[in-house]
Amino acid sequence: MSTRLKELVESLGGQLIGDADTQVSGIAPLSDATASQITFLSNPKFRPQVAQTQAAAIILSAADDAVVGADYHGARIVAANPYAYFAKAAQFFAARNAIPVVPGIHPAATVDPGAHVAASAHIGPNVVIEDGAVIGEKARIEAGCVIGRGVKIGSDSCLYPNVTVYAACEIGARVIIHSGVVIGADGFGFANEGGTWVKIPQTGRVLIGDDVEIGANTTIDRGALADTVIEEGVKLDNQIQIAHNCHIGAHTAIAACAGIAGSARIGKYCSIGGAAMIHGHITIVDHVHVSAGTLALRSISEPGQYTGFYPIAKHGDWEKSAALVRNLNGMREKIRALEKSVKQLTEKDNE
Repeated sequence: MSTRLKELVESLGGQLIGDADTQVSGIAPLSDATASQITFLSNPKFRPQVAQTQAAAIILSAADDAVVGADYHGARIVAANPYAYFAKAAQFFAARNAIPVVPGIHPAATVDPGAHVAASAHIGPNVVIEDGAVIGEKARIEAGCVIGRGVKIGSDSCLYPNVTVYAACEIGARVIIHSGVVIGADGFGFANEGGTWVKIPQTGRVLIGDDVEIGANTTIDRGALADTVIEEGVKLDNQIQIAHNCHIGAHTAIAACAGIAGSARIGKYCSIGGAAMIHGHITIVDHVHVSAGTLALRSISEPGQYTGFYPIAKHGDWEKSAALVRNLNGMREKIRALEKSVKQLTEKDNE
C-alpha cells in the first residue's frame, strides 16, 4: 500500500523538498532501496551512496542535505534526527500494511469463567487464562501463552506465542512481549542452614509499565517480598535475566545476554551493553551507559560511560598481559623497595 510523501510528512513532520505527490510503498537502506521506496542517511560515512541510490525519496539531516542534497535526484525530507524519523516512518508503513487482528477467543483457548477478557481482545489457540486475570482492550495474546491468576494486561499490548506470565503480575498498555519470555518466576532466594538450602518464598510481583518491549527468552523474576519493577518505556533485548526485586528506570535499554542480579536499581535513560553483568544490591544513577561485557560490582553515582574489560588481542599477547597483571603486586613491592633505597642513598649523599 503506497502513500504520498505529503501524507507521510503531515503525519511525522520534517521539511519536504521536492514533489509532495511522490508515491512510496516502504523504506529500505540506501544501497537496496528501489524507485518505489524511501531511504535514509543517518551516518555521514554513507554520503557517497546518495548519488547512486534508486530511492524515490531520502530522509536526511540539514547538515547532510547541505553537502549531498544537490547530488540526489529525488525528493528529500530534512529532519533533526533522521534515524528516529526512519523508525517512525517504518512504523507508519508497518501499520498501513499490517494484517488486522480479529477480536475474539479461539475455540482451542481455555479461559476461566472468573477472568475478564475485553471484547476487542484477541486470544489465540491453546492460550490458558486463569481465574481473576484481566485482559485489556485490543490486547493480543497469541498461541500457547499462559496467563496466571490475577494477572493484568493493559490495552493494546501484544504477547507473542508461548509467553508465560505468573500469578498477580501486572503489564501496562502497549507492551510488546516476544516468544519464550517468562515473567514472574520465583527469584533465586535461599537461606543456608548447615550446608543445606532453605527456600525463601517469593511473594512479590512483577510490575511492568506502559510502552515496554521485552525480547525473546528474557526472564524477569518476581520479588521476594517487595515487587520487581520495570518502568515505562524500558526496552529489553533477547535472553536477559532480571532477578528478584530489581528496579529498572524509565526508558532504559538493555542489550542481549545481560544479567541483573537481585535488588539492583538502575536509573532512567541508562543503557546496558550486551553480556554486561550488574551486581546485586547496587544502585546506578540516571544517564549511565555500561559498555558491553562490563562487570559492575559497585554502585555508580555519576552519569557517564563505564567500561571494565580487556580489549581483544591476539591470544599470545593477551597471555603476556595477563601474566603482567598477575605479577603487578610483586612488581609494586620491588619498586617501593627501590624507591626506599634511592631515598636512603640520596639522603646519605646530602649529609
